[in-house]
Amino acid sequence: MTQEQRSIPAPEVYPGTEEYWNGAREGKLLVRYCNSCEAPHHYPRPICPRCGSDDTYFQEASGGGTIYSFSVMWRAPVPYAIAYVTLDGTDISMMTNIVDCDLSKLAIGQKVTLTFTETEGDGPPVPTFTPA
Repeated sequence: MTQEQRSIPAPEVYPGTEEYWNGAREGKLLVRYCNSCEAPHHYPRPICPRCGSDDTYFQEASGGGTIYSFSVMWRAPVPYAIAYVTLDGTDISMMTNIVDCDLSKLAIGQKVTLTFTETEGDGPPVPTFTPA
């Protein structure tokens, strides 16, 4: 069964996340890195969750990943899949939606590619993934 598109609410844009959402509008997935402990983190908050440093910066992710875990909501008005995707080249697993695919064929360990899905209103697009 091919997935229908469902509407996604616009995310809240806060001062510490403006650059992230501006990157999304340009088709870039930005990941925050810490200069103190050199660890990447996502959601892109300005304070490193590992060491507490505020010396962080954004770097563009490669756009590839692997499904770590997923769940398909078949009983929703429009079926959809949410997943944790581990981004290539990092130890980050981000929660996201898997889109534009046959939901019955998703699998843990499956390679996926970054795409962006429009949100309601004038909100920025959100990073989503589709099977590679």
